[in-house]
Amino acid sequence: MCKGLAALPHTCLERAKEIKTKLGTLLQKPDSTIDFIIPYPEKPEKPPKTQKPSPEEALQWRDSLEKLLQNPYGLASFCSFLRSEFSEENAEFWVACEDYKKIKSPAKMAEKAKKIYEEFIQTEAPKEVNIDHFTKAVTMKNLVEPSPSSFDMAQKRIFALMEKDSLPRFVRSEFYQELIK
Repeated sequence: MCKGLAALPHTCLERAKEIKTKLGTLLQKPDSTIDFIIPYPEKPEKPPKTQKPSPEEALQWRDSLEKLLQNPYGLASFCSFLRSEFSEENAEFWVACEDYKKIKSPAKMAEKAKKIYEEFIQTEAPKEVNIDHFTKAVTMKNLVEPSPSSFDMAQKRIFALMEKDSLPRFVRSEFYQELIK
């Protein structure tokens, strides 16, 4: 017979309240995410030791996701920011696709393509990216005979998503604001 909540240890009830609060926060509309406090460090972890860009160079990133992703410090900063928002899979997928395009050996290309598919594309993948059914189907078809362009359509969709959604949030972040001072 169920004894109700009173039978649970106090620590379990407190933990359940914390989880409920966190889930409620995460379920809010994205536009309101600027105002709520995540119970994790306010600033993303600092990127690895690469040369910090000048404020002028960092200012260019607000208008060009491509420039941001091509700069090692910018990419590391952006990934740290996305990690703080629990949405780093898009940047990781983009980087994996860029690395994939550099592979020359067909055997290694097929191996890397399988790994990318299993990690980011397949349904219920550990870091599944948000792409439409058509893009997923085209990508799967391309993987029958892997080529450097196998993930191009999916990569372009994710780039557009990051440009429209993640980049504006990054530009408003405290970490980016410190870079342009």
